[in-house]
Amino acid sequence: MNRGPQMLAEHADVFKTKVGAAFPGSHTIFLGQDLLRDLKDMDWLALCTMGIMGRPVPPEHLKWFSQAWVRTSYPDARLWNNRVAALAGTTRSTPNLAISAAQAVSEAAIFGRGNEFRALDFFLKTRQILDRGTSLADHLEGFLGDGGRMPGYGRPIASKDERIPLGLEMAKELGVGDGPHVALAFEIDRYFASTNRPLQLNMGGLGAAFAADFGWTPQEFNLFMFITFLGGMYPCYVEATSKPPAAVFPMRCSDVRYDGVARRNWAPTTGQ
Repeated sequence: MNRGPQMLAEHADVFKTKVGAAFPGSHTIFLGQDLLRDLKDMDWLALCTMGIMGRPVPPEHLKWFSQAWVRTSYPDARLWNNRVAALAGTTRSTPNLAISAAQAVSEAAIFGRGNEFRALDFFLKTRQILDRGTSLADHLEGFLGDGGRMPGYGRPIASKDERIPLGLEMAKELGVGDGPHVALAFEIDRYFASTNRPLQLNMGGLGAAFAADFGWTPQEFNLFMFITFLGGMYPCYVEATSKPPAAVFPMRCSDVRYDGVARRNWAPTTGQ
């Protein structure tokens, strides 16, 4: 891509856009349609998703993820991102700052957005590799042997993910659970079980497999999943603000174990 002065000059004094524009007092264009008239009856999540994808998304796809988010809304302040919301609440931070900070740490590579992004990319590439004739065992062993970390598999504290059976039940009701990437996700799960590896498919991995079957790119999926944890963050923040300041996870000085340099006496020297 040309990043020189000529490219910048082409964009000077004019804002080029294909997504839309607001005309205060008159109307707003959203992806070629009148937001206040053509899209006035659209569901908010459907509108957000169309803004991400550039196209309408089937309602059954949105329904599956909406239900998955409900089952992922744990109001537990001990969870890494909820803890940030609660600690912000105990300092009397504003709601927007508290939730924005909690959302920022939700990008975690192990549990959050980073993991799901890589899981979708892994499923897409693995399906292509298998279609070219490589066996699943050879591919997985090669991937892990090269130091690859398995996105979408494994879970801290508990290996079993209690949300997966409910997710599959909802998929069956909606008629969306029979795609090749979902099948691949469980094929990989069975392979790890057969090799006694503690890597079971988790809900993030299952969601990534569904997104792959829905035809979403990793970037689209990453943007779409932004609000996944919000349902659990709000009550953690609200409860923290109802307690005395600093009452969330306080720590006694006596509970801190120090193994550093022993206490020393210090006496200031006088200048010459």
